[in-house]
Amino acid sequence: MEWFGEVWEWFARFWESLTWGRIAWGLLFSLVTIIASYGLIVIGMIKIPANYFSSSYVKEINADKHFFVRWGALIIKNFIGFLLIVAGIIMIFTPGPGVPTILLGLIMMDIPGKRPLEAKLIQRPMVLSAVNNLRAKYNKPPLIMD
Repeated sequence: MEWFGEVWEWFARFWESLTWGRIAWGLLFSLVTIIASYGLIVIGMIKIPANYFSSSYVKEINADKHFFVRWGALIIKNFIGFLLIVAGIIMIFTPGPGVPTILLGLIMMDIPGKRPLEAKLIQRPMVLSAVNNLRAKYNKPPLIMD
């Protein structure tokens, strides 16, 4: 039970260190990340092909690009995807679109075994209907699911 005392002391120190300025910065940071997350979700869900979640989908490989360009883009894309997954997990417990952010992060990453996770997330009725409604607003066809 010693850990409980340490946690309580940390919480007390944190509470005492709060100022109105820190609270304002925290709220501003939360607001900016929520807006950015919604924007990325809209762009990401509109840009993916309608058959992305279908078993017939074949990913395009840019073999004509230079080796370092391909690998640099892959590393940056995976890093951004990882950050989106972490942000989505945090948003599950705080205000924000957690599940769609995790889905977008998974879509961006190139890791083995991601397809079943993506399918499980997108097949949730609320998520699929929200994505298809969003795609309809921008004259995009609904997602094709197998």
